[in-house]
Amino acid sequence: MDGDGLNEEAFEEEVRTWVRANWDPAANLTEWRTLLANSGWGCPSWPRKWFGKDAPLKMDVVAKRVLVEEGAVGVAAGVSMYLVAPTLLEWANDDQLDRYLLPILTGEHKWCQLFSEPGAGSDLAGLTTRAELDGDEWIINGQKVWNSGAQNADFGILLARTSTQVSKHQGISYFLIPMKQDGIEVRPLHQMNGHSSFNEVFFDNARLPVENRIANSGDGWRVALTTLAHERSAVATPRPRFPDSDSRLVERAKAEADEYFSTYRWYPQRAGRPKLVASEARRVGLNSDSLTRQHAAEVEQLRRTATWTTQRGRDARLAGKPPGPEGSVAKLNMSVIARASHAAHTSIAGSYGMLDGADSPLEGLIAEVLVSTPAQSIAGGTDEIQRNILGERVLGLPKEPQVEK
Repeated sequence: MDGDGLNEEAFEEEVRTWVRANWDPAANLTEWRTLLANSGWGCPSWPRKWFGKDAPLKMDVVAKRVLVEEGAVGVAAGVSMYLVAPTLLEWANDDQLDRYLLPILTGEHKWCQLFSEPGAGSDLAGLTTRAELDGDEWIINGQKVWNSGAQNADFGILLARTSTQVSKHQGISYFLIPMKQDGIEVRPLHQMNGHSSFNEVFFDNARLPVENRIANSGDGWRVALTTLAHERSAVATPRPRFPDSDSRLVERAKAEADEYFSTYRWYPQRAGRPKLVASEARRVGLNSDSLTRQHAAEVEQLRRTATWTTQRGRDARLAGKPPGPEGSVAKLNMSVIARASHAAHTSIAGSYGMLDGADSPLEGLIAEVLVSTPAQSIAGGTDEIQRNILGERVLGLPKEPQVEK
């Protein structure tokens, strides 16, 4: 069963029948996910040749729901699935897909993104990390920064400069680099909110096989745009749902998700905790104050309109459309909401918002919000970059001047 003419009820019944016949709560997690991936029901929207059913994207939602209802778990989650796998499916050759897709689905391979550099964040194409060909290997030297999960990753998606004789965009190539090697050092970055979710990564003659380059030499920027489009579309990737079960396999999958998503436990604070604005105003007795009410109303209208925009983008993806401007709009909306929430919490808490500990507002949660929200305008592409994308690609405004070598 495949194609756009799928009947959703028949599809659901077929998934359910397969899960009931094959789900074994006593199985090994990797073995179960391998069976699920090979069946095509783990990611039915993927190509049939590569662990899918050639089904519309909306059928992924159906399959995930059925798995939970039947007490089963799905394929692995995280950056490997929402950034790496879609990029590989679009750009990798058959040998690369054969080597890397299944371990991503089973969770055996963890990945990280190695794009930004100390001198190349918003101007990503200005990166200076070098990749030089030496026989049948690429030698990597340079530094990356803001790399979530790099300390636990088995592989990284890497942008590196392979030529300085062409324009900066054309001199970049895209690689898959093994992270567990002597030539790579990962150092945690300590944030002002007390967390250490990011890393800086140093490459000192790190090596990767010549066949680990994606697409042609110099095509790295084009490949990276695919990754970045999926990143903008996944700004609020939720934790997977799990069935209410104490089976060993389900508990193992939950523990895996807990470990992965613990890196992002402060992200609700980064987003400004807009839903807490009204309740905090009531708690401190400011819910009748006109200025406070105006702050709360602004936050709520921003939050609701952003929810509708995000839903519109999600519906477009489920309809089979590629990531569009909705991703940049959603990312920009999150920054606007974070700043409005920051202003509201500051007005409500006053100087108490600087306090931490048991006697502070919400035991320090508001203080963490106030020192975390600035990151929302930077992470995953700055607000300025999102405005450029919307202005140039959606509104058709002239591009910014570019100084190329």
